Amino acid sequence: MTSTTMAAALPAEHRERLMQVSREVSFDMGARLFEEGRRADRFWIVRTGTVALDLHVPGRRAAVIESLGHGELVGCSWHFPPYVWQLGAEALSPVRAHEFDADVVRAMCAEDAEFGRAIAVWVGRVVAHRLQAARIRLLDLYAPYGSGVK
Repeated sequence: MTSTTMAAALPAEHRERLMQVSREVSFDMGARLFEEGRRADRFWIVRTGTVALDLHVPGRRAAVIESLGHGELVGCSWHFPPYVWQLGAEALSPVRAHEFDADVVRAMCAEDAEFGRAIAVWVGRVVAHRLQAARIRLLDLYAPYGSGVK
């Protein structure tokens, strides 16, 4: 379990509070959870299965940026204005997840500063982790001698 999963990143009381507003959802393999450029109005925590984050590439198939599995947050754009997806997401296998309404969670964050800070730090950690992972992949692809990471 990495420090970016909800279980590792949020104290138990905040996890429990957040889970109270979740609902269980399922996605078939190949289902699109969201599309780049559309309104980011919800987010998910994967229970089972795998979700690919992808980036639209004109004239080509979408480029997979990262694959996410159990316990991981799918969707960060819901937390940052203008609340528009920066990537797309597709179920690579059948997926079961906890779904959260972004408006409800943002309201909870506004009402309770401690809860809001915990959510903000968690989402920030996820974004930082994914940015670092993307940086390493780019170095491996385009640097003259790879990233040097062993």
